Amino acid sequence: MDTLDAILLGIIQGLTEFLPVSSSGHLELGKAILGDNSLQEESLLFTVVLHFATALSTIVVFRKDIWEIISGLFQFKWNEESQFSVKIIISMIPAVIVGLFFEEQLEAFFGGNIRFVGFMLIITAVLLYFADKAKDTQKKVSFGNAFIVGISQAIAMLPGISRSGATISTSVLLGVDKSKAARFSFLMVVPLIFGKIAKDLMSGDLNFTGENNVAMGAGFIAAFIAGLAACTWMIKLVRKSKLSYFAIYCLIVGLIAVIYGFTNS
Repeated sequence: MDTLDAILLGIIQGLTEFLPVSSSGHLELGKAILGDNSLQEESLLFTVVLHFATALSTIVVFRKDIWEIISGLFQFKWNEESQFSVKIIISMIPAVIVGLFFEEQLEAFFGGNIRFVGFMLIITAVLLYFADKAKDTQKKVSFGNAFIVGISQAIAMLPGISRSGATISTSVLLGVDKSKAARFSFLMVVPLIFGKIAKDLMSGDLNFTGENNVAMGAGFIAAFIAGLAACTWMIKLVRKSKLSYFAIYCLIVGLIAVIYGFTNS
């Protein structure tokens, strides 16, 4: 992978991590279009690096929220901040289970199966369409909602299912306020990403001694900058109920991917 390809994929990751169009699905499509012939281990490493970059951009955008949550926890009171933290933990349970017990099966989907990615993008489009039609409310994320949204996040580990699209759509369909749904969606993934990186570091799965470190660094910076812009933009779009535009986009890209997959199989 050369540096230019890494930057392009970094921009794709940074934008699509927060926009409800599936970052993993677009990365797989991008790799296929760019003719990425990296080994699977190296490809997965690059994906992890880019997700780490977007996690950092989330922390920057929501730095005040994160600080309030941390400060509230150290007050050792059952306040709004500590309850929100518990909801985040509850939302992580399904994804942690999938990551611990089905990691190998999950990685098998990241092998450039364009047809599969296309079908998952079409599912994402359907979710976004129905969420866009949901009525506005002032409801917060409940403990039960947090677990259901967590299941959506676990399913969204498949390439082509948008994590932000699935979690925000699920929250909105459960009656949660759209702005609160977006905030919860973006914050709930941060511990998972850092947990995944910590797990891989301890297991030795991540090897940064390869010859593509410069390219990965460039991709990291591109993903971080694009992520800052996309996260801020997405919050505004959700408030204005513009999810239908992304539903159309996912449907079109999904259909193209499916057709491409069948004609090149």
